[in-house]
Amino acid sequence: MQAQSSIGFGNAKLINDNWKFKLEENENFTVSSINDTDWKSISLPHDWSVKEQLSPSLASCTGYLPGGIGWYTKQLLVPDTKKGEKVYLYFEGVYNRSEVFVNGTSIGKRPNGYISFAYDITPYVNFGTQNKITVKVDHSKYADSRWYTGSGIYRDVYLVYANPIHIQQWGVYSYPVVKGNKATLHYEVALENETDNAKTLTVVNQLLNSSGTVVKSEKKNIKLGAKTTDKISGKLSIKNPALWDLETPNLYTLKTIVYQNKSIIDSNELTTGFRTFTFDANKGFALNGTWMKMKGVCLHHDAGVLGAAVPKSVWKSRLTTLKSMGVNAIRTSHNPQSPAFYEVCDEIGLLVLNEAYDEWRFPKRKWIKGWNVGTPEFQGSYDIFADWSEKDLEDMVRRDRNHVSVFAWSIGNEVDYPNDPYSHPVLDGGKDTGFGQPAYGGYKPDAPNAMELGDIAQRLVKVVKKYDTSRPVTAGLAGVAMSNKTAYPGALDIVGYNYTESKYQTDHEKYPERVIYGSENGQGIEAWKAVTENDHIFGQFLWTGFDYLGESGSWPSRGFYTGLVDLAGNKKPRGYFREALWSTKPTIYAGTYIPHKNQRWVSMDAWPLWNYKENDTVRVVSYTNTEKARLELDGKLIGETKAYDTKTGMVYWDVPFQPGKLQVIGMNNDKDVCTYSISTSERPNALVIEDLENIHTKGDIVQVRIQIVDKNGLPVHIADDKITCTIEGPAELLGLEAGNNSDMTDYTDNVQRAFKGKLLAYIKLTGESNENVNISFTSPWLQNVTTTLKIK
Repeated sequence: MQAQSSIGFGNAKLINDNWKFKLEENENFTVSSINDTDWKSISLPHDWSVKEQLSPSLASCTGYLPGGIGWYTKQLLVPDTKKGEKVYLYFEGVYNRSEVFVNGTSIGKRPNGYISFAYDITPYVNFGTQNKITVKVDHSKYADSRWYTGSGIYRDVYLVYANPIHIQQWGVYSYPVVKGNKATLHYEVALENETDNAKTLTVVNQLLNSSGTVVKSEKKNIKLGAKTTDKISGKLSIKNPALWDLETPNLYTLKTIVYQNKSIIDSNELTTGFRTFTFDANKGFALNGTWMKMKGVCLHHDAGVLGAAVPKSVWKSRLTTLKSMGVNAIRTSHNPQSPAFYEVCDEIGLLVLNEAYDEWRFPKRKWIKGWNVGTPEFQGSYDIFADWSEKDLEDMVRRDRNHVSVFAWSIGNEVDYPNDPYSHPVLDGGKDTGFGQPAYGGYKPDAPNAMELGDIAQRLVKVVKKYDTSRPVTAGLAGVAMSNKTAYPGALDIVGYNYTESKYQTDHEKYPERVIYGSENGQGIEAWKAVTENDHIFGQFLWTGFDYLGESGSWPSRGFYTGLVDLAGNKKPRGYFREALWSTKPTIYAGTYIPHKNQRWVSMDAWPLWNYKENDTVRVVSYTNTEKARLELDGKLIGETKAYDTKTGMVYWDVPFQPGKLQVIGMNNDKDVCTYSISTSERPNALVIEDLENIHTKGDIVQVRIQIVDKNGLPVHIADDKITCTIEGPAELLGLEAGNNSDMTDYTDNVQRAFKGKLLAYIKLTGESNENVNISFTSPWLQNVTTTLKIK
């Protein structure tokens, strides 16, 4: 079966191994001057920036990591037996401003680093011998984003062989329609004939259920003229479909087979499914006819020490963690993610808001020398927008439109931020505007005119609708009051409000046909109440699900630290708080801190620590969704039973510290339904490995989690011991991630300090079947731990 992440036609083969790489600071370096004998040997995906040295002299927006100009080469044998076939290179993502050469000849440039693209390299290939593939990646303007982007060929690369008559790139498109107990999959197959003669083809489309059984098929004939493209369309109808939803994400397969004279000349398989999306200005959103709230998070595309080169297995682990907390929707902030990301969302049942741009025709401010230092600069992607915006958007939609999880297309994020860059007279304030005072310095006549927002939005919406009419188009508006004076919101099918809960009700009354939701929101409970207490608001997307690199504060700071989960995939206290708000199962958590004198507010960032001085007054905070909770120490009541506080979403007690096992118990109908405990730990004593499967396949990225414990086996949450990882056997250590935002040391070597008693190792298995990999973790003064991974 051909992976959905592939080009969509022909025979696609991964060519991630045996590349060479060099960072070249000389901008005049050319492909003709390459001698790669001493270049570094690497495998793809590859992000060079995350492997470089952090420095306070670099831009905070990048997480104090550099960019540069990188060169990649690969020798590629194209067999003589492939003569007569077409040959393509398919890149899932290269950041950024890439140029690809075959045997020294430039075959194309693609400036957008998030977009997948392919080149027909047939005219440049020498059949029957080695061919040299060279890729130049120019990320010299490295502070071109407000967050960490990564640098290099950071997604998969394929070599594709195809018949000259074949399905077009991303040429199979399907969308479901469900009415009652009948479901219809509408499909379209775009075909290309690159020969000099007209051909009559037969195209068979088969719908397979999860067991692989064909439940419906259809055959169509088409006469395809010489050197032309054309398409067929049809529909496959079945009764009583297994619907895709959040709890049971049932999937089907659409198999397309192209015949010429009864011989198969091309085929494709893609994952699909049946579900319905309903958006209503008064009632919000329904999935398969059930009205619900989207409990969403925004996600950037990095994973700590891995940078932007994140494999599917890591995405599956991360997204599964979020789903376990009650998250049911993801916003791809603020660009398309890797194909594997959408595959996981299809498979585990997560809705996806797929976003294209953070900038349009003008750039936003970025801090280039540290944070809040000097004068902001304006590196960005704005310079390619005029020439590439429509093509990039088309390619995003065509690549991702078959994913059943995608519910909307976003054409922009905060492009209407007041005075960064657009301005409008409404920003001067006044009683007629709704502003009590000038906003962000007031109207700036010399700034870009906000009225063009509507023109650009209408153009981009038209592009999306050309390639997919089954989903709404949206955007995240940062300056709603300003944008309301333009045609921008009216061009959208559904309108996202970033941090603008105050306008939910007034805009609903003023624009009664507008479908509104929170496209980016803070994590306080009031922002969530603005969703639950307004039927017309269908959900929110928190900033953010995971901590991420870049958009850092002042040094030392690797990134943005407001995530529900840290860079190492550990759930943070605010993650437990959100789980208590969003989970449908009884849940409870306890964290502690010493409150300030007369402190009444309760924190969502209470860590699970029970190590203080005796008789210290400690605030124990419980995040729960149960009706009541009580607090016990070593089985004895020390905190009276308290009702859930709907104002804060928490329960808390101030108690004198005594060592022991602290336990909080959640109660419904006066019955115990869930518990959470933390214990006083002694000194760090040993390293232990948590929940690790020992049998894996070649190429797997294995995540090994280390916990520091005391002599009784209790986690030591305050431990920060330095840990060394040693590997014997066919494997590569990709990095050690502790999740500490302020630790600016090298994460890609084999030594790293634990953070809050934990450490995560990413290990790539490179050996063959039946080989073993021995891994040891050592630390001075602690009992060490070893494990063996078997390659099957």
